[in-house]
Amino acid sequence: MIKIHSFTCNPFQENTYILTNQFHEAIIIDPGMYGENENHFIFSFIEKNELKPVKILNTHAHIDHILGVDAVKTKYNIPFLLHKKEKEVLKSGPNSAMLYGLKFKISPQVDKYLDETVKSINFGADEIQLLFTPGHSPGSLSFYIPSIKSLIAGDTLFNSSIGRTDLPGGDHETLLQSIREKLYSLPEDTMVFPGHGPVTQIGYEKTQNPFVKA
Repeated sequence: MIKIHSFTCNPFQENTYILTNQFHEAIIIDPGMYGENENHFIFSFIEKNELKPVKILNTHAHIDHILGVDAVKTKYNIPFLLHKKEKEVLKSGPNSAMLYGLKFKISPQVDKYLDETVKSINFGADEIQLLFTPGHSPGSLSFYIPSIKSLIAGDTLFNSSIGRTDLPGGDHETLLQSIREKLYSLPEDTMVFPGHGPVTQIGYEKTQNPFVKA
């Protein structure tokens, strides 16, 4: 069974997730580590638990979600997967970093671009469903794990909030549509693991989120 491990990284307090399965494999989602201390913390967790990283999977490519991608790729020689509509967002990484005074010179190389035809990824005996949820960014993805009723939502949906849409490629109405049609259609007891902030639940957000009701 898949387990979800959460780590808060970088000045943006971004949530990096490591998914593990019964075979001790690991998928790193949105590695946002910044600096050697954060790299060491993540790598130590992987080594202590004798995990075998198999891929990097990103919800989107804003700077706070890609800061640690190259470190993971270099350390474990594993592929980096991203939606193809995030190409321009990824390319803008160094400029975004400069705006925030961060050290980040070159955006990581994508090994496989995803699109809407890719519906799921197998991970051990489980399936991770890929939900195309644009709005916060053009190619935002959310990852639903039916076996444990859990959703990695990136910056699409937060606890009592939603992703910002004032960045290049963002669109408010598209984001609301993504949430209502793709996320609010999931079981109400689905746990939501967002890109920032605490865990929430689909049923709670449908009735209590002030930005988008069901």
